[in-house]
Amino acid sequence: MRPRLIVALRASPSRASLRSRVLSHVRRYSTFTPPVSQASAATAPATETASSQEVNHAVVSIFDMFSIGVGPSSSHTVGPMRAARIFVKEAASHGFVLDIAQIRVDLFGSLALTGVGHGTPGAILMGLEGESPELIDAKSIPSRLENIKQNSILNVAGTHKITFDYAKHLKFHYDQVLPQHPNGMRITCFDKEGDMIGTNEFFSVGGGFVINDLMRVLPKFLRTPAKPTTVKPIVEKESETTPTPDHHVENIFQKNTKDDHLTNMLPFHNAQSLLDVCTEQHMTIAEVVFQNELQWREAGEVKKRTMGIWNVMDQSIMNGISSREEYLPGKLKVKRRAPVLYNKLMRGFAEYAGMNLSPKSHTAIDQSPANTTLISDALIRKGKFPKESEFTLAYKDLARVPREMKRHLPALDWISMYALAVNEENAAGGRVVTAPTNGAAGTIPAVLKYYLEFICPSPEHAERDILEFLFTAAAIGMLYKRGASISAAEMGCQGEVGVACSMAAAAFTAVMGGTVEQVENAAEIGMEHNLGLTCDPPEGLVVIPCIERNALAAVKAITAAQLALNGDGTHRVTLDQVIATMRQTGIDMMSKYKETSQAGLAVNVPVC
Repeated sequence: MRPRLIVALRASPSRASLRSRVLSHVRRYSTFTPPVSQASAATAPATETASSQEVNHAVVSIFDMFSIGVGPSSSHTVGPMRAARIFVKEAASHGFVLDIAQIRVDLFGSLALTGVGHGTPGAILMGLEGESPELIDAKSIPSRLENIKQNSILNVAGTHKITFDYAKHLKFHYDQVLPQHPNGMRITCFDKEGDMIGTNEFFSVGGGFVINDLMRVLPKFLRTPAKPTTVKPIVEKESETTPTPDHHVENIFQKNTKDDHLTNMLPFHNAQSLLDVCTEQHMTIAEVVFQNELQWREAGEVKKRTMGIWNVMDQSIMNGISSREEYLPGKLKVKRRAPVLYNKLMRGFAEYAGMNLSPKSHTAIDQSPANTTLISDALIRKGKFPKESEFTLAYKDLARVPREMKRHLPALDWISMYALAVNEENAAGGRVVTAPTNGAAGTIPAVLKYYLEFICPSPEHAERDILEFLFTAAAIGMLYKRGASISAAEMGCQGEVGVACSMAAAAFTAVMGGTVEQVENAAEIGMEHNLGLTCDPPEGLVVIPCIERNALAAVKAITAAQLALNGDGTHRVTLDQVIATMRQTGIDMMSKYKETSQAGLAVNVPVC
């Protein structure tokens, strides 16, 4: 008989109570506060409003926005691995790891539908063995997963071996979604008698962030006192209709747990409040982020770790362009392009493009200095403006731009190559930085690499500009995380690549000397033209259209920055309005276009 707890968790609530729960979970998962009508706002107590704003600030650590992990997905690989590791760490902390004889994992919604293509099963099993995304040898995951499948042995927390039947103990619920979030999973452990020891539900909400309830454990298995912040003992005779208290918490992995609330920070909850803080404090956006980060760690450590984040980004570019593998993993048989493009670019621009744009002389046209202009101008001065056919012939003797040159725009090629390299490495399961997700991991590194290689004044400026770039990008990412979501399962790809484009546009504007108003404008432009972007990867692989989409987003980010830099910072559409629009678009978007591989390219691209 299924434990009563599970039945209670899956009981169907009334429509009103479900709506209340969903709104509650939206506040916790994305820290988004739904708009309040003027009437309700007028009657709400002032203290409650102030308290709500204080709790729902957007500030998180830059090292949570940019976390090191493995591909191919932050929500389907990094998050589930962290969730599984949380489960075994809590089991170890309460002393019942050795009582575990069986573990069952249930995947729901998007985690079930695209989990295999995203590497979710292997990630969860590695997490149950005690591995973390930051430290695991990514290349070892496929072989270790295969070993578990073949031998049916799982080494829980790296210390306790149990029987694990992959087909029986890992269940995919393709047609079920937990009400809190599309990326839901449940882990349950049992003793040798088959009795349930404990269970917990986890929600991977994008960018490697994980939400979970308190682990529920039968009291007889607790070897240490139950902590109200981590464990809720199961009541043996709990009623199936008893509502379960909402204790879901977000795991912020890089924040010191003793500093659970910032006490001396510069809080902001949307773009306007961030601009206000910058104005009041006479700071740039990067300086505000840096000041907030000092609440958790020393300045030297902040700089060192931020440079470490960039080093991993840069290394992922290097790994991508130096790969000797011709094809990416998976049934789609997609070729790697970054190494080939890199080799072409390194041949040298002149040889590579075959530049020779000098026009040949034309005997029918006066070549005196006064008349060395366009052929059409010369013909007009002679009163002989040609017909269309004659006009074409008039240009025939001009040296044509070589066909090879027409195919290549060096600056765009470099940017695209950087982005392709990172996302090809991610698709192969390599180590990347969530920026803000793995599926969008190539956009920000590509733009920053382009700036450092082609624009940065000198090596002496590089460290300062890297810090400013990443701090600014992180601030914009925080706004999207609070005001909407960075999960494709909630927002479609606008929540991943669209957000990355916006972050990169803002950061590029900042290092180019833009004002905070221009930075906000660039971020708005970057998202405005990614609204409605769907997530429909064939076979659930983070390959099509993800890899190319990052290259286009990187180019679009620089274009957005240039538009903003050529203005004065004033604009009709604000970043807050675009974030609200993105969120509403994501809510209205059909679920089959949100990381389920049930529509779009996923059903129209044949699999070889």
